[in-house]
Amino acid sequence: MKAAVVFQKGELPKYTSDFEEPILSKEHELIISVKASAIKNLDKLRASGNHYSVKEIDKPFIVGSDGVGHLENGQRVYAIGLSGMMAEKAIVPKDEVLILPDGVSDAMAAALPNAVMGSSLVLLCRAKLQKGEVVLINGATGVTGKMAIQLAKYYGARKVVATGRNEKVFDELISLGADEVISLNSSGADFTAAVKRLHQQSPVDVVLDYLWGASAEHILHALSGNIGYSHRTRFITVGALAGDKITLSSSTLRGTDISLLGSGLGTWRDDEMKFFLRDLLPETFRLAADNKIKMDILEYTLENIEDAWCIDASGKRVVVRI
Repeated sequence: MKAAVVFQKGELPKYTSDFEEPILSKEHELIISVKASAIKNLDKLRASGNHYSVKEIDKPFIVGSDGVGHLENGQRVYAIGLSGMMAEKAIVPKDEVLILPDGVSDAMAAALPNAVMGSSLVLLCRAKLQKGEVVLINGATGVTGKMAIQLAKYYGARKVVATGRNEKVFDELISLGADEVISLNSSGADFTAAVKRLHQQSPVDVVLDYLWGASAEHILHALSGNIGYSHRTRFITVGALAGDKITLSSSTLRGTDISLLGSGLGTWRDDEMKFFLRDLLPETFRLAADNKIKMDILEYTLENIEDAWCIDASGKRVVVRI
């Protein structure tokens, strides 16, 4: 069958037309005919063997962690793959396929879930966002950051503040629902001062951090309180696009009411994943079908997987059509 395959660690996935088809081995599995699968950072890290969820790479494998396809009865569904999804056929869990509404395209349905998982699941299960709260999204110019702006407002945030470097899309962030944008292109001192002013005017309840690195250090410093009670802030790190390590003073945590949490594959409980698949993701598919949320998508064919894998999408999700 046609598929995008990594043959050796460190290589780009390559198009092949004669990879072996998946074979069912358990009762709870289904085979679907895949129509679209999105390329995420998760897929790239797994393919390289550098993601914490990957133990080793010892044989060729199909890339793509999830996607959209058709069941034998013709129903169009979204599913997370038990086998690689950038192929004509894939194995998925029988009890975890989601029937898609008619108004959402294959490309949008394939593109949404990872961004929703990195925003909706974080906002409601890790941050436990309450209506009327103030949310700061650090690194909001990417796909997931843009989705977080829209969903934070949808879930009732009173104010959403975004940070980012790509000033060309700042107006877009405002149109998506951000009330204010703070540039990461300023000096560390100026950025810290801007966050501190924001926190004094509208105390930040939740920080969604997609960058880590220096900007996370500056935000944590800006949130630091003086002697006495400080406003309670939940700081959730979701990604590390700006670096995997920071310097954090013990006094910042001892002198400030900050809850520092992570959100990722190792933090989500089974009941939270069920909530995501049963409630959050179907709701987001309906919002997309009704044109109430937006996402920029670039589409490629499976035959052009290497080009799709390497392109700098700049805030857009790349979807591979099978």
